[in-house]
Amino acid sequence: MLLSSGFSLFGLNISFYGLIIAIGMLIAVLTVCKISKFRNLKADDIYIIALYVLPLSIIGARIYYVIFSDINYTFWEVFKIWEGGMAIYGGVIGGTIGVVLYCLIHKKNFLDVADVAVVGLILGQAIGRIGCYFAGCCYGIEVTNEALMWFPLCTQIDGVWHLSTFFYESFCDFVIFAVFLFLITKKVKTRGVMASLYLICYGTVRCIIETFRGDSLYIGAIKVSQLLSGLLIIAGIILLVVIYTININKNKRQNKIEDKHIPKNS
Repeated sequence: MLLSSGFSLFGLNISFYGLIIAIGMLIAVLTVCKISKFRNLKADDIYIIALYVLPLSIIGARIYYVIFSDINYTFWEVFKIWEGGMAIYGGVIGGTIGVVLYCLIHKKNFLDVADVAVVGLILGQAIGRIGCYFAGCCYGIEVTNEALMWFPLCTQIDGVWHLSTFFYESFCDFVIFAVFLFLITKKVKTRGVMASLYLICYGTVRCIIETFRGDSLYIGAIKVSQLLSGLLIIAGIILLVVIYTININKNKRQNKIEDKHIPKNS
């Protein structure tokens, strides 16, 4: 039976939002498996990483939303994730914790894993944002100009037109994914660069789009995700500078060593 926000299968109501999120996760994992070789990882490694990352990302997404939402949840309501109320940044934080745990336990380099993980992550985010349309969340500010009241620029939420910020972010994420896929397979070999670029690129996109969001989470008068986006941009720039500074110094030392072994002309 088809419902407005999902469908019924054998008496079980399945939301389009949850289904699209699950599809996004699956495609993200499969994508990372394909590109894992570019950071000396195997597909089997990625499947194990997923066992750490996916549960923690779901828990993180829910906890983040519950903490910063103005809804007063009861203890049991906190666990009802099928009713909606999850935040991407919480998922990223939870997933990062999962990657850290995996690397510590299995003795893998964190930046190697992060470099391939962010490519799948941004793709999963791009797909997942489409689910927000069906859930009626993550929409933009109200639109009163009738000339702008057309889909997909704007979307009706409870009969009111809003900017379709979920589609804007989805489009930007797909573009970032295409660029990232090209970079990691063709250009970028330096460990940690892809992770840095994710912090900078997604942080920038999210910071701009949050300006037009109509249902943001707040700390006082500050949008939580916009604040976090700014911090991610700064962290990404710092990490990128540190990586290239280390590599420049390493190359200089290597050149000096090579110069010492080159015999001088008499």
